[in-house]
Amino acid sequence: MRRPDVMEKVSAEVARHFHSSVIGRLRERGGSLRVGNTRIILAKEFGFCYGVERAIDLAYASRRVFPDQRIFLIGEIIHNPDVNRHLREMNIVSLPWREIDASYDDLTEDDVVIVPAFGTPTAFMEALHAKGCQIVDTTCGDVMKVWKRVRGYARDGITSVIHGKAGHEETRATASRALGDDGTGRYLVILTLDDADFVCRHIRHGGDRDAFLARFKDACSPGFDPDLHLVEVGLANQTTMLKSETEEIQRRIRQAVTDRDGDASRFHYFDTICGATQERQDALFDLLGQPMDLLLVVGGYNSSNTAHLVEIAEQHLPAFFIRNASCLRSLEQIAHFDLHRREEVISDYAKLLHGDQPLTVGITAGASCPNNLIEQTVLKVFLLRGIPAEQVTQAC
Repeated sequence: MRRPDVMEKVSAEVARHFHSSVIGRLRERGGSLRVGNTRIILAKEFGFCYGVERAIDLAYASRRVFPDQRIFLIGEIIHNPDVNRHLREMNIVSLPWREIDASYDDLTEDDVVIVPAFGTPTAFMEALHAKGCQIVDTTCGDVMKVWKRVRGYARDGITSVIHGKAGHEETRATASRALGDDGTGRYLVILTLDDADFVCRHIRHGGDRDAFLARFKDACSPGFDPDLHLVEVGLANQTTMLKSETEEIQRRIRQAVTDRDGDASRFHYFDTICGATQERQDALFDLLGQPMDLLLVVGGYNSSNTAHLVEIAEQHLPAFFIRNASCLRSLEQIAHFDLHRREEVISDYAKLLHGDQPLTVGITAGASCPNNLIEQTVLKVFLLRGIPAEQVTQAC
């Protein structure tokens, strides 16, 4: 797959689709640009991480290496609609990722199937191997580190408590590995601090088993019994979760085990937040230390790591989760994803209204957002303020 002749062409194609000379120059000058009375400040870390870049490179390379074969992709390569659109245009066809349906029956040994950066549950991999498909596995290395950890928990008889979204592709893939090689492992997926407190109460005092199973009916391993399977627990996480929340969940569960047993010997923890997620969250905290009128967070609406950036930012200033520059409708209106309503809404925002008033806009993006979309957002902000793209590029 990664032949030098192939990757040279792939690199050029990926650069043409997703890279940005404007963003490159902005980074070289410290991420800040003022033109007239409008200033843009970029976070120090944002956009594509190494794992995302690798996944995209391998997906693009698959079409060059297998030009005449059918190529399929389990779900989406990453959570960004622009990137996935380019793959569809390359005739890479998406397969269902929630369940193995009849479309998998049609696969043959001549077909190529791409496993996305999130990974996929073991049942999907077994189905592909049974069909004899050629597999291009783009699973992120940080995700596989979590798999190694939860497999170890299963081998040692420890229940994996996974901080994540039970229906997310990565968490589903991790949960399948938490069953262990023989399928006897156990897992429990918790999302919120309320979930953690509910689990902690059961660890300390026991409780209504049926109520517990009703709450976590879609978030635990088959046959899970909270009275038996919370005796010894090991924490893991979806790699894109909010670091501070994972740390707080770890602290609370550790304390609950200590309160029950007198020590924490039956609690296990290993930090599995990915480096890129942590870097982007840390960079956002640094950015929030600067005076700004508003913050734009760019990325796919189903991107977990991007959503957590919004959660951090909206506690400090007006923050808008936008898919791309087209969401900046006018000086008066911004279309953005509301995390609480779980839908795109349109907000009036007067700070953009008057071009004669000074304005400072912060911009960051999740690990699945390409630089070209960030560039378009920068240029759109300036354009709405009456500053054309030519003037911006000259000022970089």
